[in-house]
Amino acid sequence: MTLPSETLDAAVKAELAPSGTLRAGLIEAPAPGLIFVSRSADGTPAGVTADLAHDLAQRTELPLAVTLFPNSGAAAAALQAEAIDVSFMPVDATRRQVLDFGPGYYDLESTYLASAASGITDVAQVDRPGVRVLAIDGTTTFRASARTLMHTQPVAVPSVAEAVSRMRAGLADAFALSRDTLRPVVQQVPGSRIVTGGFQQTQVAVAVPKGRSGALATVTTWLDEAKRTGVVRRIFDAHGFSGDPVAP
Repeated sequence: MTLPSETLDAAVKAELAPSGTLRAGLIEAPAPGLIFVSRSADGTPAGVTADLAHDLAQRTELPLAVTLFPNSGAAAAALQAEAIDVSFMPVDATRRQVLDFGPGYYDLESTYLASAASGITDVAQVDRPGVRVLAIDGTTTFRASARTLMHTQPVAVPSVAEAVSRMRAGLADAFALSRDTLRPVVQQVPGSRIVTGGFQQTQVAVAVPKGRSGALATVTTWLDEAKRTGVVRRIFDAHGFSGDPVAP
């Protein structure tokens, strides 16, 4: 890898991790995905982004501290406030105004999970008066859903767990989320289905606080190399995402 720790000078290291510890913000959900982590039996975060954060810390020879957030909006706010140093989240124009993004590692499509009772099978059928739609507060998916729905609007919920609870209770007809993340959610909402079609395509990328040019250069070099050398591919495969391509 072309990021040997001995060449990472003290000033750049201090910019990447001002506290001396790499503070990574990860997003928690009931089931892990290509963005979300879950807690393993001993309580530690497990998932693709947990492994990516560990690899970055190892390559930069920094101790790692992980903070878990209920949604990517909360993680983005913490990153903007510089309460954390790095995170992994979907990119949109709103976030680019306040955060700096390095390379993407996954091409994301946002779509809907529909309840059995709704009868909804494709993305266009969600956009009808009276359809009760949920989306995670502060996320790119929430903003894209609100922007593309003309005849109804999403209701903000704080977490995947809350959305699943409302769907199971029959309090919502559709739940907006990335397609990969909805795959395990289907199993938690009996009779539900992921609809055909989508309403947002974007990348999931590594993010740092705005204005830290050295930190941005470091995470960019790291992730580009992790993709080139197959590290990201192996992490995907280890977590059961062998059918999902790594972003070029």
